[in-house]
Amino acid sequence: MRMFSVFLFIVLFAATAAGCSDKPGIDATEIRIGYQKFGIMSILKARGTLDSQLKSRGIRVKWIQFPAGPQLLEALNAGSIDIGETGNTPPIFAQAADAPLVYFGAGLPRPEAEAIVVPKDSPIHDIRQLKGKKVALNKGSNVHYLLVKALEKEGLQYKDIKPVYLPPADAKAAFIRKSVDAWVIWDPYYADAQTDLGVRTLTNAKGYTSNRSYYFAAKSYARQNQDVIKIILDELDKSADWFNKNPRQTVGLLSKQIGMDFEPVNIAIHRADYGVVPINESIIRDQQQIANTFLQIGLIPKPIDIRDVIWNKN
Repeated sequence: MRMFSVFLFIVLFAATAAGCSDKPGIDATEIRIGYQKFGIMSILKARGTLDSQLKSRGIRVKWIQFPAGPQLLEALNAGSIDIGETGNTPPIFAQAADAPLVYFGAGLPRPEAEAIVVPKDSPIHDIRQLKGKKVALNKGSNVHYLLVKALEKEGLQYKDIKPVYLPPADAKAAFIRKSVDAWVIWDPYYADAQTDLGVRTLTNAKGYTSNRSYYFAAKSYARQNQDVIKIILDELDKSADWFNKNPRQTVGLLSKQIGMDFEPVNIAIHRADYGVVPINESIIRDQQQIANTFLQIGLIPKPIDIRDVIWNKN
């Protein structure tokens, strides 16, 4: 049943794409950008610099917030957004479902920014003890791969645990009720759990995965708006630089924008440096490894080639 639920996710994702094959033409006067609560895209929104840049070109920016990467890429799949940012795993599921996306940039590694946590009074003290336990995670999100690799290192298979697929807010509620035994989560929700719930961390992603962010465009949008994509990349890079040089101001902006207390946002921001880099061979290999692993354990229904969905800026 657990594998069936993951395949159902892929099937529904594919059905969304199929049902939206006759998308309306691209509106040259508007760009719709999907963002999450944390990351450079969120800072870019808060600073307003991209809005100003594109306004001068007669383009208005519509910002749409999502609770996690899978939901964001479902929206891109359905033609509801043109641009978005997610972690490393959602695009694997999306590509396997034939979503019309292209990668156009990547963030720096942030392995400390996601983790597997348990309640502070839990009898579970290592990954091996997750066998047979209920583990909450957002289906298809970046933490999915962390969980698979952490289990694998300890000689366990994904089928040895009981995944409970919940978005962050619902997962937190289930974790508080102790209706799940562990939670695999990312920042700023991870930092919030540390400060609000006093969780105990079994492991972060160091040694398992780079936990990069990725930047995507709908394939048709990227093909018709290469100049806009280049402007977005430039503004993302500037925001990342500002992010690193002005951490306190960044915390203030993000706290206000996402409605989260100063302390967890401050912890999350100081876990790593931020930047935007081109998609290179090393990054392609990392993503391909995730895709190959998910194929081997039955989380995606067919092989995919990451090179097929890399934006060509020339």
